[in-house]
Amino acid sequence: MPRAHYFSPQAGRTIEAPQQIRTRFGLGDVVKHRVFGFRGVVFDIDPVFANSEEWYAAIPEAIRPDREQPFYHLFAENDEGSYVAYVSQQNLEADAGGGPVEHPEVAQMFEGFSGGRYHLRRGLTH
Repeated sequence: MPRAHYFSPQAGRTIEAPQQIRTRFGLGDVVKHRVFGFRGVVFDIDPVFANSEEWYAAIPEAIRPDREQPFYHLFAENDEGSYVAYVSQQNLEADAGGGPVEHPEVAQMFEGFSGGRYHLRRGLTH
């Protein structure tokens, strides 16, 4: 499969990735972490792991996800508050039935919640 290169600001380096990938989720989808149970809204997608090596090494080896899968940036929330999360596709499941996510940054990128998902603000779409 042909590969492409793109610069990852999180990793501070160029990442090699397949030219085409299949993602399970899209921008605005509400998802839930399979293990930790927190919820979030997808606001960006990396075709493969594109965070720092330190971040990856901090994950216990027994549960460390494969790098060669999509990774999602989420406006996340749990019982303790709101934050930004970076999660592998294998660790996410759909959570559209759970209703809106109460993250303070959601309104900056999305407008309206219907059909179990958020819709990008008009000025942010191509």
